[in-house]
Amino acid sequence: MSENPPAGSSAHQPNRLATETSPYLLQHAHNPVDWYPWGEAALARARSENKPIFLSVGYSACHWCHVMERESFENQAMADLMNERFINVKVDREERPDIDQIYMSAVQAMTGRGGWPMSVFLTPEGQPFFGGTYYPPEDRHGMPGFRRVILSVEQAWKTRRKEIEDSAADMTAHLADLAKLPKAESEQSLGMDILEAASVALRRQFDPVHGGFGQAPKFPHPMDLRFLLRHGARAGDAHALHMVRHTLDKMARGGIYDHLGGGFARYSTDAKWLAPHFEKMLYDNALLASAYTEAYQMTGDPDLARVSRETLDYLISRMTDPVEGGFYATEDADSEGEEGKFYVWAKSEIEAILGPERAERFCVVYDISPDGNWESHNIPNLIKPMDQAANNLGTTEDELRAELDLDRSKLFNVRALRIPPAKDTKVLTGWNGLAMAAFADTAWALDEPRYLQAAQNCAAFLKRRMIGPDGLLLHSFKDGQARFNAYLDDYAAVIDGLVRLFEAGSDQQWLDWAKELADTMIREFRDVVDGGFFYTGRTHETLILRNKDYQDNATPSGNALAATALARLGRITGEQKYTDQAWKTLKSMTTILKRYPMAAGQGLIALDFLLSNGPEVVLVSPLATDDYKHARHLLSKRFLPGRVTVANIAGVLDDFELARNRPSQGGQVTIYLCQGQTCEAPIAGLDNLKKRLTGMPTYP
Repeated sequence: MSENPPAGSSAHQPNRLATETSPYLLQHAHNPVDWYPWGEAALARARSENKPIFLSVGYSACHWCHVMERESFENQAMADLMNERFINVKVDREERPDIDQIYMSAVQAMTGRGGWPMSVFLTPEGQPFFGGTYYPPEDRHGMPGFRRVILSVEQAWKTRRKEIEDSAADMTAHLADLAKLPKAESEQSLGMDILEAASVALRRQFDPVHGGFGQAPKFPHPMDLRFLLRHGARAGDAHALHMVRHTLDKMARGGIYDHLGGGFARYSTDAKWLAPHFEKMLYDNALLASAYTEAYQMTGDPDLARVSRETLDYLISRMTDPVEGGFYATEDADSEGEEGKFYVWAKSEIEAILGPERAERFCVVYDISPDGNWESHNIPNLIKPMDQAANNLGTTEDELRAELDLDRSKLFNVRALRIPPAKDTKVLTGWNGLAMAAFADTAWALDEPRYLQAAQNCAAFLKRRMIGPDGLLLHSFKDGQARFNAYLDDYAAVIDGLVRLFEAGSDQQWLDWAKELADTMIREFRDVVDGGFFYTGRTHETLILRNKDYQDNATPSGNALAATALARLGRITGEQKYTDQAWKTLKSMTTILKRYPMAAGQGLIALDFLLSNGPEVVLVSPLATDDYKHARHLLSKRFLPGRVTVANIAGVLDDFELARNRPSQGGQVTIYLCQGQTCEAPIAGLDNLKKRLTGMPTYP
């Protein structure tokens, strides 16, 4: 169950959703609507009764999903109309992204837009013929009311059945065509020119005032930022690096960032990052923590490291299953029925907690006013950089930071007494893979054992709980039960996270498991005809089409993440089959990389890695001495996105291919450095390491 009672619970008798584990479905378990979960039972009844299907897709942290539930699905009269005329199916998009992808493509094709809640009408065979997103109960502000939509669809189904079925068949054929990309080009076309063209395209969309890309609503785009960081470092492109730094700074100072508890909301409703949609998603925070960590490695700015730390600390404190070790999915935008209520402040509250003098300084720095900066309330945000704020207040930056640290701690403790937003405590395999990678990379970069332990706990949970009786990965875990076949991005994210965990912690079991999963992914998901990977495996339930996931959304596309994971796995193991498959996967998505770079950030990261042919670094030491720790620090603080690293301490990896026959020289900490097929002489002793690593460029 969710941490709080399900939204929308009422006195109605439970419906078929009451036996589900998804917090989102359980929120609708007491609706008077005769909901089915997606499955053969609903489809069979639709066929036997010749009724269309109403498919409603959302997720537990979705504000407008809650609104539509309150307005329509809890309304007995509306439910009676739905129950008489349709077979009603409710889907959690986080549990069934395969269904969500297919029907979201249909809604976008029909209306030119998409989002959640998603409302789609299907034939009994599951083919879509009409759809949209949120509908108010009655006509409002130019939007058709849900009651009118229901009656119109029913009338059309009765009077124009053949026309609807033909239209649905045409739409299904159109979706199948959309899933096919133009004929792949040769691998030789995957060159630096693609990376350069992508940076130019991103520059055109960049907001030079507030950072980020485009205008409101504004999403963080962590994959695009991480690509630009690589391109800027490789090409010496100062503007690319400026786009990254300016965006990260603006987001970290804005209201989209939780200045008291850490972590980022899903997106900003305005262009300047002030007013977020307050839901917090595991994937956003994992991907953004990785972006801030890499930017810290690039710049050495401790503020960037601080944001990464606070974000990961939020995931540890609020989003970790204390028993199992996996990471929860989301926190809601709403509490006590109001969006953002948990996070906003009145100036009088702050004055009562901090006292007049401290409160006045805090409010100046964090943009707190009597009238509020958002809907008569205040969202804390830093309107000026800390050094400027200190100068304006006539104090030093260090003194101001120390004062504000204490103030934020007091406010955080008071806020903790409020009723928190509901939490979706299901654990999703792919999102956990993203979190594992973020914790492992940041553990390496910041030398933080807690983060390494969090990544190890996550990996252990996945291996213990998320493997089915057939040996295949499962997708979702809730209430002690793992369910649903894993999807392509589940496999790819976990493989990538495991490789990074091996690099951070030198435990070979995680690399061995990554290889097993990669072999399974290739066997189960690969398209042997057209290349790339299908989103669902060979043994998955048959849907109206077998989709391919090529374009990034809020999370990386499955194919791009698969290419990333396989490229890194191939480099560190030396097994060419993985590298070859990474190239083939990118080849299959050449069109996306060239024509739609704004939807290809993760693919561009994978291509950058493959083109870099970066260094293989083996760090050897008889013991974890101070010299070893210094050498490790010299390596970890550098932004070297193309490198792979093996740390062999006390001989634990003597049998690993990259570390074999590479002993410590004279009992000193030693580095073996190879580039391509060429290896340098061993570099022994801390002084020699400092000289060599200091001059090592980000890219060769």
